Amino acid sequence: MRNGSIPGARGRVRPLTLHGEAALHAPCAEVSDFGPELAALVEDLFATMYAAQGVGLAANQVGEPWRVFVYDCPDDEDVRHLGHVVNPRLVEADGVVVRGPEGCLSLPGLEAGTERHDHAVVEGFTVTGEPVTVHGTGFFARCLQHECDHLEGRVYADRLTGWRRRKLLRQVAKASWHRPGRGPS
Repeated sequence: MRNGSIPGARGRVRPLTLHGEAALHAPCAEVSDFGPELAALVEDLFATMYAAQGVGLAANQVGEPWRVFVYDCPDDEDVRHLGHVVNPRLVEADGVVVRGPEGCLSLPGLEAGTERHDHAVVEGFTVTGEPVTVHGTGFFARCLQHECDHLEGRVYADRLTGWRRRKLLRQVAKASWHRPGRGPS
């Protein structure tokens, strides 16, 4: 057994913010207090992500307006990447642009072919304020870009155009979780 606890073991599962809710479509604020409340939020994010069977989760997906995300995501070689980033900045997104299936816990049950770079680098801090740099390739690079988008108030649907966007928005409108008039679509 590893030293330390399993991420999320002390967290509580929170309700997910769904597409159209205002919290999901507004840029998040920088974290300035690296205290116990932040540590509890990170634990809750892990617990919620695992309960929803996701690979990443941003704070605004549980209604918190802070620049924080967690991940437990494989890359294309099936290497597991596990961690969190506070105040992340996407400093590189380069390489080949790949259109691949992308889903989101805030648009449950839906996915669409979304273009992302196959390499990404994110800089930020740990929950204790230590600097951290995260490098991702393939699927993990997609995850890093996706979570950084969330903190800017964007979802993957915002990256779609033409028939892909129209098709996804029709699916959102028909989804059992969708409540009309809740906000942007």
